[in-house]
Amino acid sequence: MEIGPQPDGKSWRSRLIGTPLGWTLSLVVAAVGVYLLAAHTGHLLAALPYLLLIACPLMHFFGHGSHKHHKPDDK
Repeated sequence: MEIGPQPDGKSWRSRLIGTPLGWTLSLVVAAVGVYLLAAHTGHLLAALPYLLLIACPLMHFFGHGSHKHHKPDDK
């Protein structure tokens, strides 16, 4: 199984959206998230400052990838 664009141009993510398996996976992930939020709120609040600190470099690393930093040719 190849992970990436398929011959028809669709990735596995776009093929999964709207299928019963996609809905099931989404509901399971949402249920696990609600459980962790309800049962481990204290842990989440204790980790929040660290999550904010790590979010800054990650946003810069992944968010600036689409910028094109090329100088125009001066001819």
